[in-house]
Amino acid sequence: MGTYIKNRFFRHSLLVFTGIPLLIWVTGNFQERSLLKESLCIITILAFWQMMGQFFWTRSSRTVLTNLKMSRVVNYHKFIGYICITILSLHPLYLVIPRCFEAGVAPVDAFFTIITTLNQGVVTGIIAWCLMLVLGITSFLRDKLPMTYKTWRLFHGILAMLFISTAVWHTIDLGRHANLSMSILISMLTAGGILLLLKTYTFKKSKK
Repeated sequence: MGTYIKNRFFRHSLLVFTGIPLLIWVTGNFQERSLLKESLCIITILAFWQMMGQFFWTRSSRTVLTNLKMSRVVNYHKFIGYICITILSLHPLYLVIPRCFEAGVAPVDAFFTIITTLNQGVVTGIIAWCLMLVLGITSFLRDKLPMTYKTWRLFHGILAMLFISTAVWHTIDLGRHANLSMSILISMLTAGGILLLLKTYTFKKSKK
């Protein structure tokens, strides 16, 4: 862990993808809710931002990760990715768990009401959730898939871009804490990460 802490890019990454969303949450004039709801919301926000940060913890950022071996970069990418996918895969449950401690609609009824309310925000959320699961499963089972490593990397990158695009759309549309500041920053970082990935693919093709 000490190797990562000494790395400047790691510290900047921690500031951008952890410090800034927490700062926006603290300074935002959001309606106060129960401790359980806010805790689940913060966990979801941080996991989502770290997933955006995954675009910068790849071979694409080789120039700013000069002090880290590529094996460490890949290990960090995998470690954070698996943790965040696990957290975000439970996101639909986070919306209804607090209802177990509240009077009114039962948690199961609330869950089915949410997923069957097919407005734009819900649909993009369901699509993003499915893409994320495919992303995580294909990453975990990479060695068993009938494709070469280069083909898998291209597939992984395209899938990641599709996921983050729909996830950002869902977040800006329905996210409770997606105020103007957070929405602009999310859009900029997502666009930067996607452009960085596309630049890498384009550069490799032109080099060949």
